[in-house]
Amino acid sequence: MSERDLSVVVFGATGITGRQVAAYLARRAGEGGFRWAAAGRDPAKIEQVLGELGVEARETIAADTGDQASLVAMAGRARVVLNLTGPYTLRGEPVIRACIEAGAHYVDLTGEMPWVRRMLRTYGERAREAGVKIVNTCGFEALPVDLAVLLAAETARQRWNEDPAQVDVDVAFSQPRERRGLADMVSGGTLQSGAESLDDPEAAVLADPASLIDDPQGAERVRAVSPLAIAPRFGADGEVIGPMMPGPFINPPVIHRSAALLATEEGRPFEPFRYREGMIVPGPRAAWPFRYAFAAASAGFQAGFRALSRTSQSLRSRAAAAMRRRLPGSGFGPQGEALEGWTWTVAVNLTTSGDHRLRVDLDADGHPGYLATATMLGEAGLLLSEEGATPDRSGFLTPATAIGTAHLDRFKRAGVRVRVSS
Repeated sequence: MSERDLSVVVFGATGITGRQVAAYLARRAGEGGFRWAAAGRDPAKIEQVLGELGVEARETIAADTGDQASLVAMAGRARVVLNLTGPYTLRGEPVIRACIEAGAHYVDLTGEMPWVRRMLRTYGERAREAGVKIVNTCGFEALPVDLAVLLAAETARQRWNEDPAQVDVDVAFSQPRERRGLADMVSGGTLQSGAESLDDPEAAVLADPASLIDDPQGAERVRAVSPLAIAPRFGADGEVIGPMMPGPFINPPVIHRSAALLATEEGRPFEPFRYREGMIVPGPRAAWPFRYAFAAASAGFQAGFRALSRTSQSLRSRAAAAMRRRLPGSGFGPQGEALEGWTWTVAVNLTTSGDHRLRVDLDADGHPGYLATATMLGEAGLLLSEEGATPDRSGFLTPATAIGTAHLDRFKRAGVRVRVSS
């Protein structure tokens, strides 16, 4: 891999997030000695889109998910392929297959957990044998939370030699003052991914916190110790906390898989901890009834989606078809100034088996789902491309187990800061 001429390839560089990843790598290229390229079906369109952003790719590569040979040729030149061509249920598998065949690390932003589980079971052993890292959910879901929880768990073991017993994660957003519409909040690709997950033959695992645990007994322990929680609640300081947005079903299975993988690697029993996460509903304390009502409505919507995922295939297919027709598609989403002016935080409160407590805080700049996701993904790709910068592991990994905590300071360049605060 060290002899390849490209460190990172951005596949799908013309999408809402892909263009921001390309812009970030272009800025970072001036600081380091790496080479990157943008890839997609139409190199001319890539150059046009990036030109509108004032970005010039070092090279553009023609590659198409319908042409496996082109994907293998693309992956064969790269140390890392960042795949931004969702919905991944429809287009992701050929890229994973090409990266394993060509020996390149693979990273994506999917939140389509039934598809992730199927890819893990289909290609997990092949990825390990090929010595490559396959890293799904490496954007806002679930990279920042996964890394922050791992840092908290490692710190607890270093200080007290104790495992986590409970982990609470609270996320808060601060939006720009300007009035924003749906297109400034979420992309069509994200919405369409929900439809594909719902229509997946394995949609029933969508809300399973143990869907990515390999060992059946370990999976049962996760379900018993840490059932998925979406009901609204109050935080320690009286904050109203609703379910994670845009979806509460992505981070939990990733967090538990990280813990299981590390326990196996370190030769210790896998002891699941209670994991709970949520989004703080902002507003004055006096308005808590309205904030709680909003949190309850969000929880009701997510509970309805979970219930729908467990119905018959025919009913789910009809619902997914309606979503595809009525929801916005590719090209719809936040761009330009709508990505600026956001700040957000992640607070991880960990309690150990011996009742010791510590807190890890993360704060970040930029729209969490698109600008910050893009910069985090770009920096993760650079770390994975650098020999010795990440742990020597292979196979289907989580963001935390693929990247590790040794170089968390690198994410400051992406506008993300993580620290053990107490």
